[in-house]
Amino acid sequence: MAQQEDVFKKLVSHCKEYGFVFPSSEIYDGLAAVYDYGQMGVELKNNIKKYWWDSMVLLHENIVGIDSAIFMHPTIWKASGHVDAFNDPLIDNKDSKKRYRADVLIEDLLAKMDDKIEKEVEKAAKKFGESFDEKMFRKTNPRVLEHTAKRETLHTRFAKAMNDGNLEELRQIIIDYEIVCPISGTKNWTEVRQFNLMFSTEMGSTADGSTKIYLRPETAQGIFVNYLNVQKTGRMRLPFGIAQIGKAFRNEIVARQFVFRMREFEQMEMQFFVRPGEELKWFEKWKQTRLKWHKALGLGDKKYRFHDHEKLAHYANAATDIEFEMPFGFKEVEGIHSRTNFDLSNHEKYSGKKLQYFDPELNESYVPYVIETSIGVDRMFLSVMSAAYKEETLEGGESRVVLRLPAALAPIKLAVLPLVKKDGLPEKAREIIDSLRFDFRCQYDEKDSIGKRYRRQDAIGTPFCITVDHQSLEDNTVTIRFRDTMKQERVAIADLHNIIGEQVSMKTLFKKIIE
Repeated sequence: MAQQEDVFKKLVSHCKEYGFVFPSSEIYDGLAAVYDYGQMGVELKNNIKKYWWDSMVLLHENIVGIDSAIFMHPTIWKASGHVDAFNDPLIDNKDSKKRYRADVLIEDLLAKMDDKIEKEVEKAAKKFGESFDEKMFRKTNPRVLEHTAKRETLHTRFAKAMNDGNLEELRQIIIDYEIVCPISGTKNWTEVRQFNLMFSTEMGSTADGSTKIYLRPETAQGIFVNYLNVQKTGRMRLPFGIAQIGKAFRNEIVARQFVFRMREFEQMEMQFFVRPGEELKWFEKWKQTRLKWHKALGLGDKKYRFHDHEKLAHYANAATDIEFEMPFGFKEVEGIHSRTNFDLSNHEKYSGKKLQYFDPELNESYVPYVIETSIGVDRMFLSVMSAAYKEETLEGGESRVVLRLPAALAPIKLAVLPLVKKDGLPEKAREIIDSLRFDFRCQYDEKDSIGKRYRRQDAIGTPFCITVDHQSLEDNTVTIRFRDTMKQERVAIADLHNIIGEQVSMKTLFKKIIE
């Protein structure tokens, strides 16, 4: 785990050094848990968004997109339950004066218990080698059974307290399990209190009286209040979906782990409207479709798992997370929820407007049920970066840092490098860039030795380097170097477009999703 944490620290500094992510307002000493995406980061982020957007609206005839406003009528948040129920259970340590989420403190303890079990299994696997039967070991080893029993006892108690909204019991668990403050090391805790996560602001001048409004904590409600507009103007028939990418804001107290949990973040959400009674069938279908979308990137199938919710939100009848193995453990990247007709029914009640769909096949009107897929752009960015970041030792003892980014997502698709800065090579290199720039993000680099230039491109994840040498002037061929293998091939300049186009096209990813 410690080794993974070191890798994570290196990744964070790599993001800053190479223009992917900067701390926000850094010249003013920054703003906690807020980050800016740099020139490389914004390209990667845009490519992730394009991959998601096109996988929704390009691959599905019955999914369309919208872009709703961040400011919305305040009653919307009353109807959605956010004003009354969008809370985190917080606890303060009286000695360090630090505030924590009670549920996160307990989840961290559960993670430590999981680590103990995994260490026992790893130790045994080393000891017994190929003859090791992991399933049997987990079922029979006394130490593993003891740790598992302790974990289950805590987990059952914790899940019940969360489901019941029992704040006293959450505090009691922290006391009983002697959970200490990570800063002060003491157990001097306050009571647990609920804290609403929405940012509020005022709209209108004080002269004519201002209205309290909220920065949206999710993009979903903008879709719900527009669902009938879209259905009618687009003549959509159920089932159909509405997709949206946009900023959301949550006043997270425990904002941490770089861009994993921030106060200002971006979501990619799709709400899929279905007939009542068919929602669980569609829930299963979207679970599989979304997992395929992730796996198509080739970051490693074993890095993903489903985590079904024990505590369902007040509006859901099924919910699961797609978790990705980050350097700090498996964490949620995407949520898939069967939201029933909760949102639309409540908006109907609070607005007094009919939000029913007339089903011509059944010849009746009803409020549709909804399957939601909701993914954090920033978390997706972090999972791609952490899977791609590699430190490699090469032949001859040299080393390199390389970002093995999926070629379709890489910020720069190719770099063109003249071998020397004279003899017409820079001009030839510029010519090549001019012929490719309309389709691919290109970079020109003539500074330093060719080896150093390769390293720079490896560090930002550029899949192809094109070297222009004296032979290029004679026969219109260049050397193409492949990032992952470092192999080099001599190819005709005329073939570059096809070679690169095939590798970096999102088409190859889309084909894997619809297989």
